[in-house]
Amino acid sequence: MVIPVHDVNPVRRRPWVTYLLIAANVGVFLLTPAATTTGVESSSLGELCRQEAFYDRYAAIPRELIGNRQLPEVPTGEVGVGAGGPGCVVSEPSYHKLPALSVLYSMFLHGGWLHLLGNMLFLWVFGNNVEDRFGRLRYLLVYLLCGYVAAYGFALGSHDAVTPLVGASGAVSGVLGAYLVLFPRARVWSLVPVLLFIPLRLPAWLVLGLWFVIQWVYSAGYAVSGAGSVAYLAHVFGFVTGVLAALTLAGRQRPEDPYRRREPRRRVA
Repeated sequence: MVIPVHDVNPVRRRPWVTYLLIAANVGVFLLTPAATTTGVESSSLGELCRQEAFYDRYAAIPRELIGNRQLPEVPTGEVGVGAGGPGCVVSEPSYHKLPALSVLYSMFLHGGWLHLLGNMLFLWVFGNNVEDRFGRLRYLLVYLLCGYVAAYGFALGSHDAVTPLVGASGAVSGVLGAYLVLFPRARVWSLVPVLLFIPLRLPAWLVLGLWFVIQWVYSAGYAVSGAGSVAYLAHVFGFVTGVLAALTLAGRQRPEDPYRRREPRRRVA
């Protein structure tokens, strides 16, 4: 899989919404239990229980989304000892959770630093141009719509799952889908893993098309990924929603090609 680092696609105005989304994701992450771990060292049982309780309270859970009601029993964040040994204590929740609102929360929660930085890199590279083309308000609405469709689409495919769904991946996937429709010929500097990471300037249709094919292959079960906890189906739903949004909002108007040679303007008397 190639890693995009920069696109050659100028914008007409500053992408303030993209900046604010990145800042919000980073800021919220720093307030969550996952921010205290690097993902390299092993966490204690107490830390794992607290993280599980936090995500069960705020993140989207497929079974809750399908049934539109919270789980009858959730982790409390405390450690207990049962018949099978030490584990996380579960009991009836002491709070009221709105499953539909948890989807919004989950878009700003991440499981670790790599998860956060990967999503923010893709949003940084591709979000500015989509925002520039859609306009700030429509861009934000499309971003949120893609996140919701991704979460509920994944829930439909895993309706009995109780594992929390976290991350901006569904919404960011929508941004990628919209970018592919709007700027398929834009050039993207990407790191290609051939022995070492080699920087190449590739067309957006190749970078994003390849990315989508990989997500679809893993979601359909045609290949097994080492990242078994990744919700690939959510990425597919988000991406397709972004494509449809771009086709609907942009219509048949073709974006200005930054590579087209322009003739000099002449003033006629």
